[in-house]
Amino acid sequence: MTLSVAVDSRLDELIAGQEELFLRRQPRSRELVARARRSLAGGVTSSWQIARPQPVWISHGAGSRVWDVDGNQYVDLHGGYGVMAVGHAHPRVVAAVSERVRRGTHFAQPTEEAVVVAEELARRFGLPLWRFANSGTEATMDAVHLMRSITGRSRIVKVEGCYHGHHDSVQVSVYPAPKELGPAERPASSPASSGIPAEIVALTSIVPFNDLEATERVFAEHPDQVAGMLLEPVMMNAGIIPPEPGYLEGLQALTRRHGALLTFDEVKTGLTAAPGGAIERYGVTPDIVCLAKAMGGGLSTAAIGGTDAVMGHIARGDYDQVGTFNGNPLAMAAACAALTEVLTPGAYRHLDRLQQRMVDGVDEVLARTGLPAHVVAVGAKGCVTFSPTPVRNYRDFLAIDDRWSHCHWLFQHNGGVFLPPWGKAEQWLLSAQHTTDDVARFLANFAVFAEALRP
Repeated sequence: MTLSVAVDSRLDELIAGQEELFLRRQPRSRELVARARRSLAGGVTSSWQIARPQPVWISHGAGSRVWDVDGNQYVDLHGGYGVMAVGHAHPRVVAAVSERVRRGTHFAQPTEEAVVVAEELARRFGLPLWRFANSGTEATMDAVHLMRSITGRSRIVKVEGCYHGHHDSVQVSVYPAPKELGPAERPASSPASSGIPAEIVALTSIVPFNDLEATERVFAEHPDQVAGMLLEPVMMNAGIIPPEPGYLEGLQALTRRHGALLTFDEVKTGLTAAPGGAIERYGVTPDIVCLAKAMGGGLSTAAIGGTDAVMGHIARGDYDQVGTFNGNPLAMAAACAALTEVLTPGAYRHLDRLQQRMVDGVDEVLARTGLPAHVVAVGAKGCVTFSPTPVRNYRDFLAIDDRWSHCHWLFQHNGGVFLPPWGKAEQWLLSAQHTTDDVARFLANFAVFAEALRP
């Protein structure tokens, strides 16, 4: 994106001023950062919590709001990176978890809620058989293992720039730097961090999102070697990049033609893109789907669902899908409440209305101010992409100047709206407990930000 000298300078000035204001508002967070560094590596519990100018320490949440340790209140559009579709401390979830706590929280044996959750997921996603895990990473790990076990093949295909958790097979081409990309038509398989064996990296072929021709070429170059393809049906660690018409259908046909399996990573889209996730929204059913985040009602849980043929390998013991905490009673109680009592058809109609207000409001501000950006929304999630043209893959996303999204994040945060850090990559999440007043707060902050940068 080409900026005028005046806008470029103004952007840097605004960021500096907003970061100073941010730090003044959060002295207690600053104290906790200093204390935490003595016992927590990097002063946080996950590396993705490290954000500029400092991590935000949260005290509590209720409904659509969260409060930091300094007492500042925010409309929460962060949503725990997409987990809190039910909102905070929803009475139905609180009641379910409280009742379950009194009856015991762990047995390493199934409880009735697990059946209810599996039945509801089967109804929503159209895949008959399910197993549980504890995180999105575990779910995609099981999916990769299943694809390899079923086909007897080792190679997998993955989309350039996508994140699917932090197990070895998918820690390839996750936010690669420009020098690591390789040619556009043949993206490089570059390790995403240290500690990933080169032999594993070499077994992961990388293709651009929304590019059927490049994917076909990879399958053709490795005949009878590809176990399957894993992808987000809507790419959601690069803002939001929807699939182009025919792309998902093409991948389904391609994998079937080559005797490989297709897995949708719906950790982010599941239950937020629609009641039945991207499968419902786009009408393409993969062999395997991975869920986590929003399905747990705020507790840590995950799931993999599949066809009878795929999940039969688990049922027969051909592949052992295991985990001490799989289907934990507390997580199942929360998931059961979330799926059957909170994320109801009425809740999704409410989310659709709020999202339309968000999109219309952002569009109005962009039209009025001429800001070089556009809004993208899928279900309960949305983002402002600071590019005047649509983004169709990771390389388009990489070209966007990070300063725009960081400056916007600061304006929203200092104005009482909590968006996810790493603003360029992430999305807002609307919950069942958000209101039109919450949307109005976001739009008011966005207007102030846009006016400050009006070309």
